[in-house]
Parts: sequence; structure tokens; C-alpha cells
Amino acid sequence: MDSTKPLTGELNDSFDTLMVSSGMESRQAQNAGTETSLTDWKDLPMELLLRIMSIVGDDRVVIVASGVCTGWRDALGWGVANLSLSWCQDHMNDLVISLAHKFTKLQVLSLRQIRPQLEDSGVEAVANYCHDLRELDLSRSFRLSDRSLYALADGCPHLTKLNISGCSNFSDAALVFLTSQCKDLKCLNLCGCVRAASDRALQAIACNCGQLQSLNLGWCDSITDKGVTSLAWGCPELRAVDLCGCVLITDESVVALADGCPHLRSLGLYYCQNITDRAMYSLAANSRVRSQGRGCGAAKSKDRDRDGLANLNISQCTALTPPAVQAVCDSFPALHTCPERHSLIISGCLSLTSVHCACALHPHRAGRAILSNHAY
Repeated sequence: MDSTKPLTGELNDSFDTLMVSSGMESRQAQNAGTETSLTDWKDLPMELLLRIMSIVGDDRVVIVASGVCTGWRDALGWGVANLSLSWCQDHMNDLVISLAHKFTKLQVLSLRQIRPQLEDSGVEAVANYCHDLRELDLSRSFRLSDRSLYALADGCPHLTKLNISGCSNFSDAALVFLTSQCKDLKCLNLCGCVRAASDRALQAIACNCGQLQSLNLGWCDSITDKGVTSLAWGCPELRAVDLCGCVLITDESVVALADGCPHLRSLGLYYCQNITDRAMYSLAANSRVRSQGRGCGAAKSKDRDRDGLANLNISQCTALTPPAVQAVCDSFPALHTCPERHSLIISGCLSLTSVHCACALHPHRAGRAILSNHAY
């Protein structure tokens, strides 16, 4: 719904007529030349109703409106594509079950919770009615079981973004099935899904979800190089990978990502203490190899800045040495240690305090970068 589009003459007349029927004033309809009357709010034209709801800015009002009458419910069911119930403090599951059949055209739904409320029956209701769903946030849904993933796989095959971080009860078998049906996934957050995120699941993702661009595997501590390597070769479009707390991975994982994912922009390796200089030199070497295929001079520098690593977290990777990390920093102009643009995170690595980006040597560069970020 486009809230910036000006109201048409017909909609203006409808609103004015509504005010007349409310006893505010009396007015002749201009377009038709005859007097029309709206006897109640339920007589609002669908287009006007959708326009009003598009600028309300509060999903609670939309939910209340859906219960006014059948016409309002049907209008909202067709017009509302984005809904968040994350404000709900109590009885979220009952609310989801009661609403799912009213909002059949939803494309974005957030069910993030402060405390666990959502149950499998709520997710099954969403899967039964919201078949056009593209983005779903189920983070911190600690009560959910594999039933929810199987339901989503059957009912919401067009999902492109799924956040199930903290859902510790899901198994890798259910996640494997989900990826076999939801092959359009581009963003997947599995942080803390210790049972679901296994090497077997990563292999299934690699086989089924070749368009994947972002994957969070934080604290999925059973993952090994086998899973990450298959992921790197099966998902070449990856832009962001978070492996923080994946304590079993080694340099092999980073080398595979450096070789297989040319668009990688963000890499999290916090507390991956088996990572050594070999991984850093592999990242730097791949940057130089790709740079050789581009233009030269300023054009090449801009390409490297736009396409290469822009965020790298190697906190607590205590086996790394300054020369290797400096080589990565020098290879990717978008990596910075300066306070203004801190994107190379090395906290907890006392041996790396000597690593600095170009801005540290030339402070005026940082100043120019800040100004350019605020330019129109």
C-alpha cells in the first residue's frame, strides 16, 4: 500500500459523505451530481479503508479493524501484507490462531517474543492460511517443536527470510525437510539452534538453497568444517556468514568460504580459537586474485571496497598474529580499526593491538569518509 499517493476525488467525496452521515455537516456529492450517503463506517470504500490502515502505523489498530465487520475483514485480508505481533505480552498463540484466516495475503510476519508464548498450533494456523508468506520471524520461540517446521515447509514454500534463532527444540531432520521445500531462502538465522544446525543440515541447505545470501550459525557448536565447506560450494551468493562460537571449525572453513563465496561481505569468527594465520592469508590472497580481473587505479579500488569484506569479527581468535591480520586489513579497504568506522573487531586479542587500518596512519582519510557517509 502506497501511503504517499494523494487521495482521489472519489475518496475525498466518500470521506466527506461519511462526515455528513455522522451528523457533522451536510454536503452535495460533486462528481455524480447526486447526494450519496454512507450510513456507517462499514460502508467505507475498500480503497479508502486500505489507505487509512496504511498510515495508521500501529498493527493493533489493524487487528481491531479486522473485527468490525466482514467487509473490513475481507479488505484487510487482501490489503495487509506486513504485520507484527511482537508487542503482544500475553496469549500470543491464541491471537495468532484467531487472526491467521483474516490475513491471507501476508508477506511479512514478526512473531518475535520477549517471553515464550507461541506454540505449534499458532505456527500451523499461519501455514494453513498465509501461503504467500515471504518473511517470518519466530525468534525466541522456545516452545516450538518440529511440527512447526514441517507445517511451514508444506504451507509457506515461498519463504525467503526465516529467523528461528533461539529455537533450541528443532531437529536437523525437520530443518532438512524445510530446506527441501523452501528453496527460495535468502536469509536464514539459526543462531542457538544447537540441534537443528548440524553438518547434515548445512549439506541440505547447500543442495537446496543456492540463492542463500545470509546465514547465522552463531553458537551452533556441533558444526564442523565438513558442513561449512559444503555450504561454501553450494551457496556462492553468500554475503554474510556468522560462525561465532562454532568452536570445532578450523582454517578449512574459512579457506572454503574465501574460495567459494566471492561476494562475502561479513564474516563472524568470534571465539573460533582453531583459526590460524592460514585462514587470514587465504582471505587476503583471494582479494588480490579477484582484483586482478578488474580494472586498474581508482576503479579497481572502488570495486574492492564495494565487493570485499566490510565486517570481520575475530575476537578471541588468540592464535592469530599481527602480520596475517594486517594483510587482511590491507587487502580490504572497507575493513577499519579506527573508532569512527570500527568494522574489524579484534577485542580480546592482545597480540593484535598493532594492527591498524589506513585511517590510523592518515587520520584525514577517516574524516573524509565520515563526511561522504553524510553526503546526499
